[in-house]
Amino acid sequence: MAEVTERRLVQQFPLYYDLYVPEGEKPKPLVIALHGYGGDKASMMRLMRRVLGGGEDGAGDYVIACPQGPHQHLVMPTEESPTLGYGFGWLSNFKPEESVAMHHQLIREIVETLASAGMADASRIFLLGFSQASGANFRFAFTHGDLVRGVVAVCGGIPGDWETEGKYQSGVVDVLCVAGERDQYYTPDRMRRNADALRRRARSVELRFFDAAHEVPRESYAVIEEWLKQQVNQYRER
Repeated sequence: MAEVTERRLVQQFPLYYDLYVPEGEKPKPLVIALHGYGGDKASMMRLMRRVLGGGEDGAGDYVIACPQGPHQHLVMPTEESPTLGYGFGWLSNFKPEESVAMHHQLIREIVETLASAGMADASRIFLLGFSQASGANFRFAFTHGDLVRGVVAVCGGIPGDWETEGKYQSGVVDVLCVAGERDQYYTPDRMRRNADALRRRARSVELRFFDAAHEVPRESYAVIEEWLKQQVNQYRER
């Protein structure tokens, strides 16, 4: 009797990222910043230029790369936004291991491309992610600790398999967690538990709370910039 079988075709799939390279001597520290579920690369770049440069006309002394998630979906119209929109995400419940592999490949290729072009300093690579992107970034950073020096996670979680013995490296990455005291998804208690779990593997973990909901708190901009500056100077001295 004939049966239905699943087969797989591998096709080339373009992934996009926006890039900001400041003027001046190269190479410079690289911040790869990932939007949350439903976001896009352009909105994340606008945010990062405010966080790192005090305004959209600059971005301090960092190369910034903002990739766009591979999983596109429609955003239905609302009273505030009456037109049909679209957003992007990083993970899919259907064969999630393939989403993880795509994220890893994207980050590696951005790092290799910008470092080989002399734009980015390969010894000072940092990941930043909001919400859904935080767990994806932790997976990458604690798998490829030789590539990433620090991770900033804003209102986001840790990988579901974080406690799996031998799955992730230890002592190789510094972490800053930014949390909202009114976040209904990543509550203060949940963020504290995540920080404790991260401390079992991270080189250092700093957890900062702000009077905010599920968002990137405006008051956190200066904290993120200062933390990155400390990390950059630390690795410049080594």
